[in-house]
Amino acid sequence: MTEATEYRGIPRIGDKAPDFEAITTEGNLKFSEWKGDKWAVLFSHPADFTPVCSTELTEFARRSKEFDGLNTKLIGLSIDSIHSHLAWRENLKKILDVEINYPLIADLNTAVAQKFGLLHPNESQTATVRAVFVIDPKQTVRAIIYYPLNVGRNIDEVVRLVQALQTTDKHSVAAPVNWKPGDKVIVPPPKTVKDVAERQSHKEYEQIDFYLNKKTL
Repeated sequence: MTEATEYRGIPRIGDKAPDFEAITTEGNLKFSEWKGDKWAVLFSHPADFTPVCSTELTEFARRSKEFDGLNTKLIGLSIDSIHSHLAWRENLKKILDVEINYPLIADLNTAVAQKFGLLHPNESQTATVRAVFVIDPKQTVRAIIYYPLNVGRNIDEVVRLVQALQTTDKHSVAAPVNWKPGDKVIVPPPKTVKDVAERQSHKEYEQIDFYLNKKTL
């Protein structure tokens, strides 16, 4: 993988994630220092004290140990005040018995939201869309998912996405449709005639065609 470039405008896959300093529910932080050499899932929600967002934030919190096990830190964002974040956090603990155990960025001036392209005027002038950015230890944006305001995201898929990225990085393979840990992975396609011939000798491969081979890790 080539070295990530500095982002210009809305970050794209392969860009270096924009750094920022912000007020959060866990104090002031600089993103790159807070993240360190771990993976991060940065996600936005439209607004505090809203029903769909409440279900998402608490589900991320319930499953935070899974992300911990993947060396991945969680951080949320909306363009609400720190006082609103803290009050909502206490409310969720009271009504759903879940403590939000990761920082929430207070972004009243929309500085962070603007850097990550989270404000879509044709969707809303006053709320961030639902988005997920997966950022690797080198601060590179590896995946982006956007959702509309009225559809909650699937946390199973966010977990699977991090698992797939880490697995494909480690083993230099690709993940097929609906891949999950334990499934076969895809062997990179051949690049030369010699590669095509050589892969015929790999008995451990599931050889569907010369360009489509799978294997068990």
